[in-house]
Amino acid sequence: MTMAESISRRHWLKSTALLTGLAAVHHPYEAFTATTPPPALRPPGKSPWDYENMKARLTSNENPFGPSPKAQQIMSDAIKDSWMYPKLGKDQLKKMLAEMWDVTEDHIMLGAGSTEILMAAAQNFGNPNHTILAADLTYMSLIGRACNDYEAGLVTVPLTQDYDYDFDQMLDKISSDNSLIYICNPNNPTGRITDASQLRQFCKQASERKPVFIDEAYIDYQEDAAAHSVIDLVREGYPVMIARTFSKVHAMAGMRVGYCVATPELITQLKKYGTDGNGMSRPAVLGAIATLEDSEFMDYSRKMNAQSKAFLYQTLEANGYEYVPSDTNFVLFPIRMDGDRFVMEMMKRGVGLKRVVYRDQHYCRVSIGTMENMEAFAGAFGELS
Repeated sequence: MTMAESISRRHWLKSTALLTGLAAVHHPYEAFTATTPPPALRPPGKSPWDYENMKARLTSNENPFGPSPKAQQIMSDAIKDSWMYPKLGKDQLKKMLAEMWDVTEDHIMLGAGSTEILMAAAQNFGNPNHTILAADLTYMSLIGRACNDYEAGLVTVPLTQDYDYDFDQMLDKISSDNSLIYICNPNNPTGRITDASQLRQFCKQASERKPVFIDEAYIDYQEDAAAHSVIDLVREGYPVMIARTFSKVHAMAGMRVGYCVATPELITQLKKYGTDGNGMSRPAVLGAIATLEDSEFMDYSRKMNAQSKAFLYQTLEANGYEYVPSDTNFVLFPIRMDGDRFVMEMMKRGVGLKRVVYRDQHYCRVSIGTMENMEAFAGAFGELS
């Protein structure tokens, strides 16, 4: 049995207990912060993030085990045709995705990574007269843009003690003021995936009142990812939007390919603020098509991620730290010092990380890297722990 499979209930309860009984709650916009450290904590003469000398870039949940060799070859070969716009490949990718999910092409919107989809949704649903309903703690990209740039309000519901969504409370919070309900599954930065049957039931009930946006960026880290997805609700006609990306398991973060599956009515709304794939390059589009056909690489990517994650768990346990068991390629754990200082001390040792502040507790979110990356983390962490 691997370390990932043998996480004890003791670890689970101890880590979840850290979230209970904490009095102060940060402003919801600050629930998940990953900003550069203040100038006072930066090394003299250094940029905030000195990537040039970094031994382990564990900041952005990137996947260092790819892209697929088949996709790499296709993208390399496509460079000579970069004088062409990506239309033919873009159309092929959209058709392929529609067939994969048993929907029409009118149900698909392409984007330069799922970020473009998130930003389109933020612009469409964010306005001063409405609020976004979301969990506290969750991924803040869409929420931050809708609230900070388009002046929407934010209504949050705390996670449960086991870091899951409290769907009963979220249903109670739905009001006429909401323009959108946002769910990230698996959640970022907790790394937890929620039960698919519970999520489907919530979406069915919630979407009768307001549209629901589901961010599934990390869902392919599950071997039975399709069973955890709620794209089937789109086929059934529910006003649900599903965002997906090629940045994580497919390891194409630098190529910027993503897509949304939603009802044609919602796709039409989002297209007002997105390019529907015209912002992607021809090599990126062809690489995405190739990686979709490479199931062997997907298995390899998940396997390598699991091995490095098991090593990370061992490292944290050996230093007496608890953590949130993760269903993704990152792990969240509480730290024993100021988060900004911890990040900069690790950076001095060549390891890039991000910190999260939640209910007066500082946490580290560490991405899963190669074994060499994780060994660099272990060495630096051992000096601070």
